Amino acid sequence: MTDDAASGTKRPTILEVARVAGVSHQTVSRFLRFHGEGLKPATRERVSAAIDELGYRPNLVARSMRTRRTGRLAVLLPTVAFNPARMLSGATDVAHDAGFSVDVMSYDGGAASRADRLLDLVEWGQVEGVLSFAPVDAEVVERLPPGTAVTVAAELDDQMRGIGELADGSAIVTIIERLAELGHRRFLHVAGAHNFASARARRGAYLETIERLGLDSLGVHDGDWLGESGVAAVEALPDDAPPLAVLAANDLVAAGVISAASRRGWRIPQDISVTGWDDTALAPFLLPPLTSVEVDLERIGRNAMAGLIATIRGAHAEVDTRPVSRVVWRDSAGPPGRG
Repeated sequence: MTDDAASGTKRPTILEVARVAGVSHQTVSRFLRFHGEGLKPATRERVSAAIDELGYRPNLVARSMRTRRTGRLAVLLPTVAFNPARMLSGATDVAHDAGFSVDVMSYDGGAASRADRLLDLVEWGQVEGVLSFAPVDAEVVERLPPGTAVTVAAELDDQMRGIGELADGSAIVTIIERLAELGHRRFLHVAGAHNFASARARRGAYLETIERLGLDSLGVHDGDWLGESGVAAVEALPDDAPPLAVLAANDLVAAGVISAASRRGWRIPQDISVTGWDDTALAPFLLPPLTSVEVDLERIGRNAMAGLIATIRGAHAEVDTRPVSRVVWRDSAGPPGRG
């Protein structure tokens, strides 16, 4: 029983929406099916206002019986090893705005296993489209029926490690170039675990930029993603290491760098500039506040879902093409010897 039936409230119909908006029911149907695309702005506004006024919600069961549309989309993930909530939040926001519900599914196994599940979803008509944030067997995708809406936005591998845009290390270049402009000549990179594509990309960007700019490097400290990596890297430095700029794998590693440097009596940023990655909630509250790289995970999710919905509707996807990463400069990074 629906909420409307249980409460005795009659569900508003598409005809009532059309009457209140002063348009035909075909226009309302087009608004609902294509999210207003192709309608005049004034018409879109009237229909949207009527829907809000009446509290209209599409009857997805009836619609699927008439049109074979379910109003449902699926998002496929590998086995969840870390919280992908921000990417999913961006994706589901776009889907809900377009009138879809979203089922999030996580499966053991690799690309072939996900492809098998994708075939099940498509062949049984359970969803109108599938968005996978992990790789799917390309041969299976090619065998899908014509018109099947599938978007593979592979941002995560089978162990939920970042690939795709999440492995973009270009922000390292921005950091080094800026710190070099401020007068830094000596650098150290505390890298993340080497089995992560993101860590390898940042390491490569670091080494290439140091060589290109003719800067001095105290090397790459091979660590993981924990604060102890930052502590160990600083404890291994010679006493004459400062002035130095340390680029840490993430904010937790950077916190370890700051802690160990402070115990050695080195000032931040006068003796050692420190940068992190991910711009986590702790970054602004470290002492000093940490320069970090913000990664717009929500935008990755929004763009991927927008592409899927555009495929379903045969429309052009409007996506945000700006880089997903940007450096947030704070007091932990500055000119050497300041103060």
